[in-house]
Amino acid sequence: MTYEEIFAKSKELILANETEGLEGHIAVQINIKGEGEGAFYIELKDGKVYVEPYEYYDRDCIFIVSGKNFLKMCEGTLNPVVAFTTGKLKIEGSIDKALEFSNLIKQVKENNK
Repeated sequence: MTYEEIFAKSKELILANETEGLEGHIAVQINIKGEGEGAFYIELKDGKVYVEPYEYYDRDCIFIVSGKNFLKMCEGTLNPVVAFTTGKLKIEGSIDKALEFSNLIKQVKENNK
């Protein structure tokens, strides 16, 4: 997969979910490693989600992951905590914000079933 394909699929999966009512602010940069290498960011701000194809320097944390594994996390087939503990996901920055972000993804997925 190319970076463009990974980014487009990630954005589609993330924006397909209803986020209205989610409060707070989290900014996570996703660094894709290996095939399709590149960076993009996801920001939750006052119930709106932004997914943009560039680095974000005012971020809370960075997820370093393969494109394949990040898409699995977006689809809900790979738990981010399991990915972290098995070495499939590396995190730089605030672990607390990373956990908050993964809990929000889980909550959004459950609310949209």
